[in-house]
Amino acid sequence: MKKLFLLAAFLTGATFFSNMQAQTIADNAIGLRLGGGDGIGAEVSYQRALGGDNNRLELDLGWRNDNNFDAFKLTGLYQWVWNIDGGFNWYAGVGGGIGSVDVHPEWKDRWDDSTFLFVAGDIGIEYNFDIPLMLSLDLRPEIGFYNDDSVLNDFAPDVALGLRYQF
Repeated sequence: MKKLFLLAAFLTGATFFSNMQAQTIADNAIGLRLGGGDGIGAEVSYQRALGGDNNRLELDLGWRNDNNFDAFKLTGLYQWVWNIDGGFNWYAGVGGGIGSVDVHPEWKDRWDDSTFLFVAGDIGIEYNFDIPLMLSLDLRPEIGFYNDDSVLNDFAPDVALGLRYQF
């Protein structure tokens, strides 16, 4: 009886795992990632599927013109994608990037210009519509390496809504 139970559990798990891997992701997707983490704001986002697996590379370029500073940030993430059901997927990833902050002259006494590096994680959920459109919601915590007088914080929990065209 114990062997039969273990066999049934194994077969159920194997079936579940194979169904999770059955969903394929689009070869390419481009769009916007709208968030507010650490003052950078909206990002142009590009995703590229890697090989036959459900893995992909995401590149995001964000910029901001503000009353206090101008900034840009380039992010690269490696993501693993798993199917939940139908068009719903969840994903997780790791990566990092580089950025620059140019503080306006009237704020130079308070903050310094800086170029920075950061590491990032990523976890989110997405829905692939029947048309070539994908909607996502993700959390990207980032840990930055800035100078002591930067306008940015060392830790930034970035929550964003993504809208991408798939091709």
